[in-house]
Amino acid sequence: MPELPRQTGSELVVAPPAGGAGNWAGGPSAIVHESSVFLAYRLRRPIGSGRGYANVIARSADGVTFTPVAEVSKERFGGASLERPALVVTPEGRWRLYVSVATPGTKHWRVDLLEADEPEKLGEAPALTVLPGSDEIGVKDPVLHFDGRRWHLWASVHPLETAEHADRMSTWYATSPDGVDWTWRGVALAPRPGRWDARGVRLSAVTVRDGQLTATYDGRATAEENWEERTGTARGTLGPDGLFGPLTAADAEPCGSPHAPHGLRYLTAIPGRLYYEVTREDGAHELRTEPSPFA
Repeated sequence: MPELPRQTGSELVVAPPAGGAGNWAGGPSAIVHESSVFLAYRLRRPIGSGRGYANVIARSADGVTFTPVAEVSKERFGGASLERPALVVTPEGRWRLYVSVATPGTKHWRVDLLEADEPEKLGEAPALTVLPGSDEIGVKDPVLHFDGRRWHLWASVHPLETAEHADRMSTWYATSPDGVDWTWRGVALAPRPGRWDARGVRLSAVTVRDGQLTATYDGRATAEENWEERTGTARGTLGPDGLFGPLTAADAEPCGSPHAPHGLRYLTAIPGRLYYEVTREDGAHELRTEPSPFA
């Protein structure tokens, strides 16, 4: 299974915009391209003070010290808030940023796509909605994998029948020939009644080797744990049709921050390094990294 953070020897990558609960830097998506590490992440202020106000793309030579190269704000999308972005490079060398956007005055989320020929141009690229959601569901936080022939995507899906229960989430699976037009294939991971992930589950990273998929995911047991999910692991298998089946969550206890309310979420991995969003002592969230010999 994927290695979970040990949190010893970790280093700060991005600090939150201010101290205290509701101020976050996190939701990372990391890739290695040529000789650099690229990291996309979300910045957030408390509700009433801006919420998720920006997605940032940054570059690093060592995987620890990053320099921002582009930024997009929620105003560009007419959104109430932005969540975790997903950064990929296509086989043709095109840069893509999948942006999760909250619809003002609702619990609805959608995913828009920005595309450019270099990361610095993503900040000005036109937006195309690729996962619109519907009146019944909100969609956000995609995780992507390209197998050499088609794109695979796992996204968190929220039911919208009542605002009271819109924090519930499961992970759905979709495929696409081009990363733009998606076909939903079904639920990949669902909450487990009576467990630490009973209220919601959201995939954060996938690794595929020899037809076996290993994943990390965020989970919460109650509505009160919203925004303070912890991280667990799951496994899946590639079928003869080239599609991944449902994932099976591990029985192990999740990984969380030592600081109450113990959030550790949105883990992403590159070879040799983990990135994650974690609750610090004052209640703010910061983006940290640590070495991982197995990532």
